[in-house]
Amino acid sequence: MKLYTKTGDKGKTSLMGGRVSKDDLRVEAYGTIDELNSYIGKAVTELDQSVFKDLLEDLETIQHELFDCGGDLANVMKERKITLQESSIEVLEKRIDSLSDEAPPLKRFILPGGTPAAATLHIARTVTRRAERRVVTLMNEEEDVPSIVQKYLNRLSDYFFAAARVANFRTNVKDIEYIRSGDVFK
Repeated sequence: MKLYTKTGDKGKTSLMGGRVSKDDLRVEAYGTIDELNSYIGKAVTELDQSVFKDLLEDLETIQHELFDCGGDLANVMKERKITLQESSIEVLEKRIDSLSDEAPPLKRFILPGGTPAAATLHIARTVTRRAERRVVTLMNEEEDVPSIVQKYLNRLSDYFFAAARVANFRTNVKDIEYIRSGDVFK
């Protein structure tokens, strides 16, 4: 099987149920999710299996769920089943709480960085926020967008923040507080 089809040579791409321009809002939204998935893959390569087994398991699950998100956005058929489930959001919330409890309490904003893995997880957080903005724009333009994708992305960015902090904490790297920040976390 060849990887190239030449069907996109004129700036159009296929969705499940139609063809659109490659700069369509829907394509931009699931393309940003694809970019996010690649950053997660990079973070996985930077995490030590013996220290971060739980995070690595989380990240693999998240990568699968992001494929679900992309598929749910790329499906424009009238009769369709949404793949992403509410239970994925519930699991994220439990993991966010657990990771937040593990890291030291926060009072101020922190600078993205620390270990290579934490820095990549912070990039994943910001790309997640961009993906969420793209989905919200799409939701504002079209009514037929699964709202669960936006909700999942909203929670996922919080997960990456908590995971980045734990990636630093478990390796004894302190988060650097933003020096002009007041106490914002209580």
